[in-house]
Amino acid sequence: MLSSILTPAKMLAWGWRIPLLIGCSIVPLLFMLRTSLQESDEFVARKHHPEIREIIRSLASNWRIVLIGVMMVTMTTVSFYFITAYTPTFGTSVLKLKQMDSLVVTLCVGISNLFWLPVMGALSDRVGRRPLLIGCTLLALFTAYPALSWLVAAPTFSKLLILAMWLSFIYGSYNGAMVVYLTEVMPVDVRTTGFSLAYSLATAIFGGFTPAICTYLIHVTNNRAIPGLWLMFAAACGLLAAVLAKSYHQKQVAVELQQTPA
Repeated sequence: MLSSILTPAKMLAWGWRIPLLIGCSIVPLLFMLRTSLQESDEFVARKHHPEIREIIRSLASNWRIVLIGVMMVTMTTVSFYFITAYTPTFGTSVLKLKQMDSLVVTLCVGISNLFWLPVMGALSDRVGRRPLLIGCTLLALFTAYPALSWLVAAPTFSKLLILAMWLSFIYGSYNGAMVVYLTEVMPVDVRTTGFSLAYSLATAIFGGFTPAICTYLIHVTNNRAIPGLWLMFAAACGLLAAVLAKSYHQKQVAVELQQTPA
């Protein structure tokens, strides 16, 4: 709406801040939700609350699962930043489509994410997390580059929308299961810190740089479909993490059972 009302100069100068300020209206709701959430049984049962030094030691001893978590979240953050933050730039600067077309596609992506995340999260409760994680990463591995090649061969608004909806489905299906699964495989001692560290590192190193990396890859290869390989790399990280997390989790459960008094 703002792009249709304001001139490009005004939009760049101050108009882009308006949606961010409107988005801040959700902050009170987030605080309300956070204060009303109940703790999980594992945390309620704990009598000892570790100090920062103990948490750091636990993180150091559990560095493998944190690294697995980074790989798992890489699939999420790269997909998310590609279909949201990079889509307007990709559509206008690379595909030479109208700015409004790219913004409409981004809006549709947001609506699609809002639908698929809870739906596929609920499905993961029924069929399990790993089938969705493995299935979605395989879909991304086999379709990301071919789909982008199909798009850049003859770019249109419809084709960009179809591609974005497909990647949004993969992202929403994967992330709906991934967030819960990563929480489940993290040991209780480092669950909050380990999850936060893994998510933050993946976002800072891989996801957040996705627009810049895609732009650079297109520049050096002169291949407009090359971002598909970056998506495939993220999918490979997610697939490997899903495989490694299971074996790590099984070992962790075995250790906890041995430590539990009879």
